[in-house]
Amino acid sequence: MKSVPIKLKLAEDVKKFVSIVEKYNYEIDLRDGRHVVNAKSLLGIFSLELSSPLVLEIFSDDCDNLLEDIKPFIA
Repeated sequence: MKSVPIKLKLAEDVKKFVSIVEKYNYEIDLRDGRHVVNAKSLLGIFSLELSSPLVLEIFSDDCDNLLEDIKPFIA
């Protein structure tokens, strides 16, 4: 498992982020404190506090392609 800080500022950022992560078949979560949602869920992400960085939890060790794709969102 890998954890990466993510910053999603605008609704358009959330839409782009979800369209990227939903391409990957392993489990990916976003955490805001103790609240955890599926990173592939648009509504789930909008239920989090987006004013501060979130923690992306990737449940795969082979995620270099994902990290490259989401580089603009890494805080």
